Amino acid sequence: MENNGRTERLRKIKEEIVGLKDSPLYKERIKNGVFPVIGEGNHYAKIMFIGEAPGKNEAATGRPFCGAAGKILDELLKSAGIDRRDVYVTNIVKDRPPFNRDPLPEEIGIYTPFLDKQIDIIQPYVIATLGRFSIEVRPQ
Repeated sequence: MENNGRTERLRKIKEEIVGLKDSPLYKERIKNGVFPVIGEGNHYAKIMFIGEAPGKNEAATGRPFCGAAGKILDELLKSAGIDRRDVYVTNIVKDRPPFNRDPLPEEIGIYTPFLDKQIDIIQPYVIATLGRFSIEVRPQ
């Protein structure tokens, strides 16, 4: 694998999201003392999974799909002979909406450019959407 700066470019996205004070979800994150959930996995992944938004467990740890949905995802990957370390997992919205409500259109609009950048950097062959909001977002 050539060193094309993927890790550094993804780190810059993380820094932007951590300091994203323009997002209405930023105040919720700070108030609740939780983390944004940027994404994790192989920066050269052939498969990228995109969920809607972090849940309570995800916001508490900063890791995507680490709760009940993550266990199901892990089981499905295992049954397909895929190691989770070989894929990249992220969400459209990087901060948890209050009370686990659906993300609002303006929240999706704020975070979608970050997802577009992640897709551009990782260049997966397959994008698997998880949930009704992620299936509606079409990368440019």
